[in-house]
This record gives sequence, C-alpha cells and structure tokens, in this order.
Amino acid sequence: MKSNWSLILAVFCFSSVSIAAPKPVEYKDGDTVLEGLVSFPKGKKQKGAAVLVVPEWNGISGQTKKRLDQLADLGYIAFAADIYGKGVRPATPEESGKTASIYKNDRALFKKRMNLALETLKKQKGVDSKRIVAIGYCFGGTGVLELARSGSDVRGVVSFHGGLGTPNAGEAKNIKTKVLALHGADDPYVSETEVAAFEKEMRDGSVDWQLVKYSGAVHSFTNSDAGTDNSKGAAYNASADRRSWTAMKDFFAEVL
Repeated sequence: MKSNWSLILAVFCFSSVSIAAPKPVEYKDGDTVLEGLVSFPKGKKQKGAAVLVVPEWNGISGQTKKRLDQLADLGYIAFAADIYGKGVRPATPEESGKTASIYKNDRALFKKRMNLALETLKKQKGVDSKRIVAIGYCFGGTGVLELARSGSDVRGVVSFHGGLGTPNAGEAKNIKTKVLALHGADDPYVSETEVAAFEKEMRDGSVDWQLVKYSGAVHSFTNSDAGTDNSKGAAYNASADRRSWTAMKDFFAEVL
C-alpha cells in the first residue's frame, strides 16, 4: 500500500544531559559529500558499543543532536547518519516528503547510504566494531530495516514507528541480525496489510524478530512536538514513548 509520506512527521524525544556537543564527520558517496555527527560518552576510555542513529525525514537536526546526547549519556558512542548529503536539510513537510521519496523509491541507494554511515561509525575512535546496533525513526526506521535486509553485521536494529514495507520481501533471507519494530497500533500511515506483509517477510526469512504494538498510539508517538490529537494521524503518546524507549534499552542489553 502506498505510504503518504507527505503527512508523516519527524520525531525525536530527548532529555537534558551534560555531554559535549556532537562533532561533525564528513564522508563520501562518490562525489557526494555526506556529513554525519558523532557523540561520545563522557570519560569513556575503553572500546565500547555504538549506536547508528538514522534521523527522521528532514535529516539531521537539532533534535537529532539531542538524541545522540541521550544515547551517549547511556554510555554508547552514537553516530547520526546523513542519508541526503551535506547541507541537504528539507525545511518543510513537502520538501521532506519529496527528498525522502528519492530513497524510498530507490532502495539500493538507500542501502548504500546506510552502509556507508555504518562503515564511518566503525572508524570512529573507541568503537567496538563488533558491538554496533542501529535505530531509526519514521523514515529512519525504514532505513534500519533496509540496513538489515542488506545483510549488515550489526547486532540489532530498532525501528520506531517506521515504514515496514519493502518492494523486495525476498531480501529477508539476507538478514543476519535481530530486528525490533516498535509500532503504533493505530498508525494510519502503516496499514494492517503492510504490517501483515512485514510479519510474513520476517517468518519466511527465518529472522529473529519482534513487533511491539502500542495501544492508542498513532504515527510519531515519540514526538513530543506532535500534539496529542490522534485524529491527525500523528501524535505524541507519553506511554508509548516511555515504553518504546525501555524496550529499546532491553533489546540493547540482550544483543550487546
């Protein structure tokens, strides 16, 4: 079923932490310059686990930086992927939808950009390359599932209210990692047909997967700026926000 990308809202929740500002990291896809951000845990000296963070559909933003800080405060080296390219930061929902659709419609390019970000994270100081997980929100949630479908060797991927569909369901056979999908049970932008297809894809691919549905939650349930009117299709849900963050931490404890 065709997703209404022009209506999906960007999302990140955050808490205030005393962590140094994330640092920009440039890398390339051919002639295209990409610029991610990395945040390090305070005082960490030994190699440790790392988290690849795939931002929402408007690309790396101030909220992305706060998410990196939040993860660093938990003790993880956190790196935000730049899918679009340095300086490409859509300013409106219409621009975000148009830009995200480039990658939604070209899954090979999406996978390539995801894996380039992963390789860049592995090169960061202090990263244990065998202990990496990936998380993504909305557009980024779709991205981490594509990373898994590419056969990536990350330890796990977590999709927060991301699109679950794929034009290449047979690629599930390539998945080597564990998958956690955190989904609003009333999300109007991810149809029941898409959810059922995702479940079948995971079963057919013999994937170690989990799908958690949060009652009363629609799209963007972690976005505290989305309002609380479920009739708009995207709204904040404090309970689902809290529970999904806890589910992510429990998942990390298992796979790392």
